[in-house]
Parts: sequence; structure tokens; C-alpha cells
Amino acid sequence: MSRVDATEQNRRSPYLFDTLFNFRDVGGYATRDGRTVRWRRLYRSDSPHRLTATDVEAFAAIGVRTVVDLRRPYEVTRDGRVPGFDGLAYRHIHPEHREWAESRYDSTTDLARYLADRYRDLTDTGARGLAEAVGVIADPAAAPVMVHCVAGKDRTGLVCALTLAALGVADDDIAADYALTDEGMARYLTSTVAGPDTNPLGVPLACPPEAMALFLGELRHRYGSVEEYLMAGGLTADQLTTLRDHLLD
Repeated sequence: MSRVDATEQNRRSPYLFDTLFNFRDVGGYATRDGRTVRWRRLYRSDSPHRLTATDVEAFAAIGVRTVVDLRRPYEVTRDGRVPGFDGLAYRHIHPEHREWAESRYDSTTDLARYLADRYRDLTDTGARGLAEAVGVIADPAAAPVMVHCVAGKDRTGLVCALTLAALGVADDDIAADYALTDEGMARYLTSTVAGPDTNPLGVPLACPPEAMALFLGELRHRYGSVEEYLMAGGLTADQLTTLRDHLLD
């Protein structure tokens, strides 16, 4: 993973929470043109609906201005949303996609292939929502932004991957960032909030980097580039320019 300065890696998750398990900073990656993704502009996380009063105070101290919630409407209704406080904007953006139960995981199937196929399905049906989420990230007035879904693994992983790719980060680094979620899943599964129904579909809560590498390569094969895919979903050329201007040093 080619973060510009290895000593900066602890800034991936500079804040500790009792009730967030997959929170981290997406900054620090080098781009192909020699720039660097800025720290403290984009965070990714699992759902913040569990934040305690102490965690809300720590969360507010980060200075997040906008939370982008990628969950399905029934997931928001079921679990609730991030607690509100002054200065925090909440955006619920649901990329349309089939329930995973419609494409159940077979343990004889390669997990990376299975995940890449699910991500392909999501990008096919959820292009407008994914482009809208990247558009929020592209708005300097919205920053810092935190993007989340339920576990901060799949939908969140796609939005962050598409953003990093549009910024010019190498696929190997994007795949490595995606794989860091394994650490968050391990923390979640050993927490007191994880119950017996944590994974009812039987899909391993793992993030093999090969899954993201497959997904990105196949997306480019189908659309030409990540930028072309996002623009087909509604992102504008001006938004891509603004994204790079305020997220890159």
C-alpha cells in the first residue's frame, strides 16, 4: 500500500469509538500524477446509529459536516440514523440494488468472484445513486464527509473505490484499502452488539482485495473508465474537476 508516508498510517483511524468498528480516514494515497489524497476530508464507516453520548461527542470533534447514508430505506427505519447535532447535514442516498438473498453465496464459489459479481450488479442498477454519493463528496462545502452503509463494507466500499479511482489512485491501493475492512469486521464480530443473526446469508464477512481488483477491471471493460461510468450516472465533468481540486494535494 503506497501511502505517501508510512508514519501517517495510524491516521487511518485517529479516533476511537466504542460503537463504531469500521471507521477510518480514506486519505493519504498517492495518485498516478504524483499528488496525494488529503487527510480529514473523506471518512468511511459502518452505521453510526449506535453512537453513545460519549461517541457522539468524539464524532462531533472530528468536524464531519455531512453524513452520506447508503442503506436501504427499511434499514434506516429498522436501525435509525446518525444522531443529529448542530452543523451536521444528513443525506440518505440509496443506490438501487437487488437483495443479496436473491444471489445466495455457495461455499464452493470463489468469494472474490462472488463479491465482484454482486458489485457489478449494484453498479448496473445503482449508477445514479453511486454517482450522487460521489457528487456529495465532490462538493467542498460538504466536507469532511463520512460515507456509511450497514457494515461499511460493500456499498461504502464501492463509493470509496469509485472516488479513489476518479482521483487517480492505483487499483492495487484501492483494493488494499478495501481489504482493511477485514480489521473492522473482526472488531465488530467480537463486540457486544454482534449477535447470532449478524450474517444470516452465510456470506463470509471478508474483503479479499482480488474482489475489488476484479470489479474495477471489469467496470472499465464495460464502461471505458470509472469517470465515464460516473458521468453516465449523472456526475458532471465540473464535479470531477472539483473532486480532484479539493481532495488532492
